[in-house]
Amino acid sequence: MGFERDSLRILEKALAHLEGGFVSLPDFGPPLDIQRAERVVMQVAEIMKNNYPYFHPYYAGQMLKPPHPIARMAYMLSLWINPNNHALDGGRASSALEKEAVAELAALFGWDRFLGHLTGGGTMANMEALWISGKLMGQGKKVVASEQAHYTHQRLSDVLGLPFRAVACDDRAKMDLPALKKALDGGDVGTVVATIGTTGPGSVDPLAEILELRAQYGFRLHADAAYGGYFKLAGNLGAETQKAFDGLNTVDSIVIDPHKHGLQPYGCGCILFRDPEVGKYYKHDSPYTYFTSAELHLGEISLECSRPGASAVALWATQKLLPLVPGGEFSQGLRKTRGAALALYEKIRSDHRFRTIFPPELDILVWAPDGRSASRISERSEKLFRVAAGKNLHLAIFKYPSVLLREKWGDVNFDRPEVVCLRSCLMKPEHYDWIERIWGLLDDSANSAMG
Repeated sequence: MGFERDSLRILEKALAHLEGGFVSLPDFGPPLDIQRAERVVMQVAEIMKNNYPYFHPYYAGQMLKPPHPIARMAYMLSLWINPNNHALDGGRASSALEKEAVAELAALFGWDRFLGHLTGGGTMANMEALWISGKLMGQGKKVVASEQAHYTHQRLSDVLGLPFRAVACDDRAKMDLPALKKALDGGDVGTVVATIGTTGPGSVDPLAEILELRAQYGFRLHADAAYGGYFKLAGNLGAETQKAFDGLNTVDSIVIDPHKHGLQPYGCGCILFRDPEVGKYYKHDSPYTYFTSAELHLGEISLECSRPGASAVALWATQKLLPLVPGGEFSQGLRKTRGAALALYEKIRSDHRFRTIFPPELDILVWAPDGRSASRISERSEKLFRVAAGKNLHLAIFKYPSVLLREKWGDVNFDRPEVVCLRSCLMKPEHYDWIERIWGLLDDSANSAMG
């Protein structure tokens, strides 16, 4: 196995070209002791060996994938300038690239008039969405999300002083509509968070039906599509899931994370608002804030102040190489990740040694070894997790609520409130091409772990 290195030659060439833009300046270079620096960097390389192989197809556990080589090159190239996209003075070129890249993300959902910017990740992006909701709907109004929604929504609601309520899920880990309606009948819900790709089982909340409830109850609807948003381009979603994605153009705000399926380095999130007028809530005054440009700068529509221009440069370059268009190279990559999850699901479903719960909606699959009790299944899951890791196949552990499994697994004695299951996140396009090898390792691991 070898890391991709051809891009280093491109980077060196691009760096020389960038340097040519500043030839009018006197020579200048910060001191660097090359020998000492090399020793330290080699220490870093040695320490970094102590990682799981997140970049490899045999890593099929958590939501981790390497950035595209174009993103790495563009990000590194920008670091020689290190722009700050808080204002045009600190990141003139990179701010322009951010606006263009974010507009392409908004266009993915059919928005040509919007307000949006990049953030340090999905957490900050969701915080801005809930902050605006609190301004518009009132501090006393509740934020509602499903029990399988990301834990950040409850935490951020607490930070913002907004009441929060988690509503139950159905047996496919989606927001339960009767439970949501019951919460809405209380009359104190201001915001509903629909998760478009939960980070646990990968479920997509029933957005079309939630939109119908919005027409009745008048709440603000935020789509947390941090993980699943890019699947708008996949082209091979199930009919029910596709129906949810088709409704994204009518929600009030969307979060999408380019550092997940967008092939970007951490951290790169994005918040989009359908109504640009919410920008008035970001208004601020500073006695020193960048008077050299009268044009709106990104710091005026962001809760974060200093933000890495490198993230914008990398995202712009990636979208330039891999446009966000149906049927394109980027789209085909998403199609393959979902195809990999479906292929693994079929293999597991047809094998008597394992149990499945429901087919993957995106590219995440939760499953478990067979057993007649929650305790036995959990014990086998944990053992299989360890054995597979010893064979270089890396999975993830997921604690599934027993209440959601009772009808699915009617022959199981649920002697504990949670069942430890296994979770496979097949978010690399290469997973599709490696599925037979992955299955071979899983089969071998199961034989060793389960006899």
